[in-house]
Amino acid sequence: MASLSDLIISHPEIRSYDDLEELVAAAARDGVIVLHMDLKPDYPDTPRDWQSRLELIFYRGEIPERMRK
Repeated sequence: MASLSDLIISHPEIRSYDDLEELVAAAARDGVIVLHMDLKPDYPDTPRDWQSRLELIFYRGEIPERMRK
């Protein structure tokens, strides 16, 4: 199990919400089974639906094409 705050703290190179989406997808591919959403990401580009987006990305292990910018 990992928490979102732990992912953010352990990866200071993450500077945007888009970077965070990539990190969450990588965590899922690397075998993290549960991701605890313990805080709202504090990036200027964080969307309103950030939690459902991250849940979908984590579940799939990738960013769906329709969500890419």
